[in-house]
Amino acid sequence: MTFNHINQNQETLCIRAPIVYDWVVGQIDIPEQNFSGISGLERLNFTCEEINRQVEGGQLTAECILTDESGNPVDPLAPGSILCTEKVLVDGRQNVNVTLATGETVTLQRVIILKKGYFVIRVSSRRGECISSPQPFSICETFLLCAPEGTSLNCDITDFDCNACITCVPDDFGDPTFQQLNVSINICQSVQIESTATLEIESNLCQPRSEITVHCPPVNFPPQCPAVF
Repeated sequence: MTFNHINQNQETLCIRAPIVYDWVVGQIDIPEQNFSGISGLERLNFTCEEINRQVEGGQLTAECILTDESGNPVDPLAPGSILCTEKVLVDGRQNVNVTLATGETVTLQRVIILKKGYFVIRVSSRRGECISSPQPFSICETFLLCAPEGTSLNCDITDFDCNACITCVPDDFGDPTFQQLNVSINICQSVQIESTATLEIESNLCQPRSEITVHCPPVNFPPQCPAVF
């Protein structure tokens, strides 16, 4: 392959890069999960004794932490921490005719995206803390995107928020006991439809910047006192 020199600093280059066909961003709210009573504690793998012991320790706080399947904390924004993949149907992506605000009709494709992950609940008081077993969450979303055959999905998680709220009520003896725990999850996402293409572009060649040097300050001697010495 030969390249035509445009000028001293510019060349025609052949590069391989992803082309974005469509791009949407937004927030998705995972349906709230409720853990109530004894059965809720069993799902979380807490025991009544653990929770009641925490209750007796005073004010409880509940924290939701994103983890892997084994319960190890993970960075929500790290690739793979939250699975975000296309759910491919047997017949592929379905074409849908959509009328735009301008009155123009365009053909888009229905893309189904699955998101799933795990979290644990940490309940704390002055007496210590209890950590639940990993709990799964998942949701499917349907998007209408420009996603013709040959394109692929690129899904990035840009923000993650998980909140847990624990409720305790007095029993027949007036002692606080566990009633329920509610978990809400909100995810911000960037969804792109891409296809890799080989492009010919005219480009300026990069040059290194000048090195930044640090100069030592001059040595200043304190003034003498000729009147006394």
